[in-house]
Amino acid sequence: MTLLKSLLLPPALNVLLVLLGLWLSPKRFLGALLIMLGLFGLVLLATPMASHTLRQGLEPYASPARSQLERAEAIVILGGGRDYQAPEFGWGDAPANPTWRRLAYGAHLHRQSELPILVSGGRVHGEEFAEASLMAAALRDVFVVPVRWLEGESRSTAENARFSAEMLRADGIERIALVSQAWHLPRAVAEFEAQGMEVIPAPTEFTSPPPEGLSAWLPRAYHLNQSTRALNEWLGRAGQSLHQLLP
Repeated sequence: MTLLKSLLLPPALNVLLVLLGLWLSPKRFLGALLIMLGLFGLVLLATPMASHTLRQGLEPYASPARSQLERAEAIVILGGGRDYQAPEFGWGDAPANPTWRRLAYGAHLHRQSELPILVSGGRVHGEEFAEASLMAAALRDVFVVPVRWLEGESRSTAENARFSAEMLRADGIERIALVSQAWHLPRAVAEFEAQGMEVIPAPTEFTSPPPEGLSAWLPRAYHLNQSTRALNEWLGRAGQSLHQLLP
């Protein structure tokens, strides 16, 4: 499934389109069309305008008001990936940049509310330590924030929700503030609500408006990365919707 998803996302998808076009021969209309589609799509997805448009449709939630946060009984921070062999922290692995953003915002919410924290993330590729352990170490050593629960078995957003909900319900907790990137939260909220949790969305890392004029259409590798993440999330939503339709 991971390989298939990679092939459906840029830049692999664009490369496949170009290779298929070359195989069909650019002398034929379909071959030339596929080559143009692959190259033009790659350039377009690397523009600030495209990445902003793709991400904006994924971000319906605003930051929670203090009155909303007061209703929560715990803060749940979802793992967003890890960096392997990060020597600067002395932990071996370390949270990836998206996870650091979630941890920083979760620590901020904890200082506002003093709510207990659950971190969720497992071993996607059989790593020695669960991602939740790295997240707990970062909160403890960098943000000086305690963690009450470590959910270290999950390998997907759906498993984040299922295993975290089991741990929280064991302590009588049903209402949570859920922390993740703004573009990821709608799918995550749906998964936690499907487990019977009441969720207060706590998004971080919102998309920025594109610059004005020609700069909005100048391709950059950063925006290609943002577009790819957005498309990955749209694929995740499509899979989630399909799963809900199946008996």
